[in-house]
Amino acid sequence: MHLNKKNIIIFTGPSLNHAEAMEILDADYRPPIKRGDITAALNDNPDIIGIIDGVFHQQPAVSHREILDALKKGVTVVGGASMGALRASELDDFGMIGIGYVYNQYKNGHIESDDDVAIVINPINLEQLSDSLVSMEYNFKMMLDEGIISEEEFNKLFETAKSIFYPNRTYNLVFKDVDIGFVKIEEIKKFLDEHGIDIKRQDAIDVVKYIKNIIDWKCY
Repeated sequence: MHLNKKNIIIFTGPSLNHAEAMEILDADYRPPIKRGDITAALNDNPDIIGIIDGVFHQQPAVSHREILDALKKGVTVVGGASMGALRASELDDFGMIGIGYVYNQYKNGHIESDDDVAIVINPINLEQLSDSLVSMEYNFKMMLDEGIISEEEFNKLFETAKSIFYPNRTYNLVFKDVDIGFVKIEEIKKFLDEHGIDIKRQDAIDVVKYIKNIIDWKCY
């Protein structure tokens, strides 16, 4: 069996741009998914659909029904990082495959809202213009585990980030609003510069790698 890039459609954007994704896997990369995109994609007879990024509020989100339709047609559907993680946590019992940290956070109920992964992007180049709450919390937890911040400071940072409406949510605005002191904030900034992780990006990479492994296994 041989799968080529026309058999694999992956919807991604700010979590992992198309050029970077193409370095991992040659596939048909499309912009963040919205309602109707899977229905349209099925006209191209894909074997695998990957869902990473998707719209949440500005347009109707990808529906459960169209993903279920793809699964019923025998298409392998893999999700992670953002919209893909949310939909996979809701549809994995029906055969959708969930990958990564964000998927597991949705699955275990630690996060429930799309606000936790929602960001604002530049519609022209899909550049990320805000920071996701799920990545912020991930980094704050790393700092807590490393002893850089206390439990109280973690709670202040997280609650401050959570209180900011997602289009405006950035580390800089959190640092402006949180009450933990200038010295501690500078220490946190240094940690983020040296060790900070965009967990949505990492999960997106893992989704593409997972799909590549499927292909490597099927191509013989």
